[in-house]
Amino acid sequence: MASHRRVERTRRLALPFRLLFAVAVVALGAGVLFIANGGVGRAAAFLGSSLAGFVGTLAATPAPSAAPVVVAIAPVLKSPEEPYTNQPTVDLAGRVPENLVGRQGYVIRIYVAIGDQAPGEVAELPLGDQVTFVVPGVGLSEGTNTFTATIAGPAGESAASPGVAYVLDTSGPAIKISSPKDGGVVNAKSVEVKGKTQARSSLELTNATTGASVTGAADVSGAFSLIIPISAGVNQLSLTSTDPAGNAKTSTLSVRKGSGELTAKLTASVTSIKASRLPETVQVFLALTDPNGQPVAGAQATFSLAAPNVPIISKSIQTDGSGRAVFTTTIPKGAARGQCKVTVIVHTTDFGDVNSLTIIAITK
Repeated sequence: MASHRRVERTRRLALPFRLLFAVAVVALGAGVLFIANGGVGRAAAFLGSSLAGFVGTLAATPAPSAAPVVVAIAPVLKSPEEPYTNQPTVDLAGRVPENLVGRQGYVIRIYVAIGDQAPGEVAELPLGDQVTFVVPGVGLSEGTNTFTATIAGPAGESAASPGVAYVLDTSGPAIKISSPKDGGVVNAKSVEVKGKTQARSSLELTNATTGASVTGAADVSGAFSLIIPISAGVNQLSLTSTDPAGNAKTSTLSVRKGSGELTAKLTASVTSIKASRLPETVQVFLALTDPNGQPVAGAQATFSLAAPNVPIISKSIQTDGSGRAVFTTTIPKGAARGQCKVTVIVHTTDFGDVNSLTIIAITK
């Protein structure tokens, strides 16, 4: 077998050193030419400066350039104390991240979404040298206006801030009074006015008859209840509701202060009868009203007629739909001169009992 001769592999120099070597060769050739022309000193100086410059270039570390700041934190808008307003513009206030204060090339952008619509840009202002900022006179549209803010700069735009909402409301609040009824009778020293209006509205109830006035507020559902004193006779009441946006509306009604009692009024068809004309048929009429002055139907009325020298005559009758009952009877012959008393005792389920009396005179 032929003998195998080992081949020596030379290790290749790294690229920087190969470049250095090539430059050195070129410099050496240039030096030979300079020497041939008597420039030994110049050749040595040239070679030294070339090598030093090249090595310095290879060893130098690149100086970093300032990179734009990536805005990772959005600004924050200040929430209003009361979102409802009847003013067409608002001043938006907010804060920006402290690390961005005073930087050039950054702007604050304001967006608004009306109702369920997508947000759109409505204002832009340069980033100032303060943490806080104010955007004056931002216009509102009727309904809910939800504002957000971003910061935009060389590295892009931040995420949107949490939204803050303003509600433009220019209509007066509706008022619905459930009690008392307009023109109704109230048998008490005061009346309770109840109803509904816009939620969280402030209320003022005034009695123009007495000059009294009370204030209150509707709850979160809009319900309200106010109590105000009343005087005898008709009382003119006015209720003003002012909604959270500052819009006001007034409703009026009147109530009459009643007696506060169940009332039975008794009258007879005659007021006097001559004894010589007996027996005589008479009618006694009952009118029954509740404490609010309304007729009471279905009440049990027991009538009694008591004339001198004759037995008592009694009869029970129910009041009809108009609160009335008619007792028809005869004063018998033999009744002596004097007072013939007709009484009624009325029993009601809801208002208790009441009685009344009328007199028929028996004359000579």
